[in-house]
Amino acid sequence: MYFQTRPTHHSIEIQYLFYLSRILFEKSKMMQLKEINVDEIYKRDKLLKKEEVVNVMKWVEFQSHLPNLSELCTALFLHSCYYNNELAKTTIDIHHTVKTLCPDIFGNRSPRDPQVKLTIDSFFCSPLPQLTDDGTLVILAKVLDVNPGNFIFPVILKCFDMITLFHMHQNGPPNGVIIVFDMEGITFSHFLRVSVVVMKKFLYYLQEGMPIRLKGLHFCNVVSFIDKLIAMMKPFLKEEILRVLGLHIGMDTVYELISKNIFPQDYGGSAESIEILHEKVKARINDNEEFFKYQESQVVDESKRPGKPMNVSDIFGMEGTFKRLEVD
Repeated sequence: MYFQTRPTHHSIEIQYLFYLSRILFEKSKMMQLKEINVDEIYKRDKLLKKEEVVNVMKWVEFQSHLPNLSELCTALFLHSCYYNNELAKTTIDIHHTVKTLCPDIFGNRSPRDPQVKLTIDSFFCSPLPQLTDDGTLVILAKVLDVNPGNFIFPVILKCFDMITLFHMHQNGPPNGVIIVFDMEGITFSHFLRVSVVVMKKFLYYLQEGMPIRLKGLHFCNVVSFIDKLIAMMKPFLKEEILRVLGLHIGMDTVYELISKNIFPQDYGGSAESIEILHEKVKARINDNEEFFKYQESQVVDESKRPGKPMNVSDIFGMEGTFKRLEVD
């Protein structure tokens, strides 16, 4: 699936220069986002080798169904896969395939889209400024507007992806990522708006296709029906993720794992308040529409995939099995 015979009528050097020129042309269509210089990532992480990143980029060149990838984007994938080239190639393919086949979650990333705008306004999701002692990034999420009518589950997941990938392009890859979801204000009416099909798709992407090292998934201020939510998620979680899944009645047990100091002032930490962090996230999203437009264009052309084209059922099975959730 991942290898084709390389042409021999041109030198690799000429082909690679042509490939880089195509990438530069694609990037010129983006707004000049202040991306981190990829050389800074190499300086930070001595285990990430430029030559290995280039090797993966060359592989992508010969996958006619995949879009072009920048050196920075490729470095994010290789880092997330702990420098394993073959795993990075698989992750790159899964990442772009899932995003192409699941437009309900990953399509239409414009900040001006009414549902995206509503979600960005009513849902807080922000990487916290201070890393943990081992260099792990904490992403805190929380519903701000508790009206269930404004809780659009696929769009919330879309915004999480937009915010996280934007942060990676600006700051480079952290050693790992811990997601903390504060359930304060969540009601059973919110839960009824959670789709099992969407949950399955996103958890697959989160574990297999997102260029992050997921090191923890924590729910704090848990609600009485948390068991139903976990029962929905559990079939789609890998064993290693189940081991780092945490449920917390309040915040005290969270602080045993993550320094309280990292959290916003609202939680007794030293980071800026949720209100300020939220405004900064909204500004970054609204000011970088071209970046998200470019990300949306990074899709797979299934008609050019070697072998049989992929469809949703090839990855997720028959969706009808998950159309309805029985709630006791």
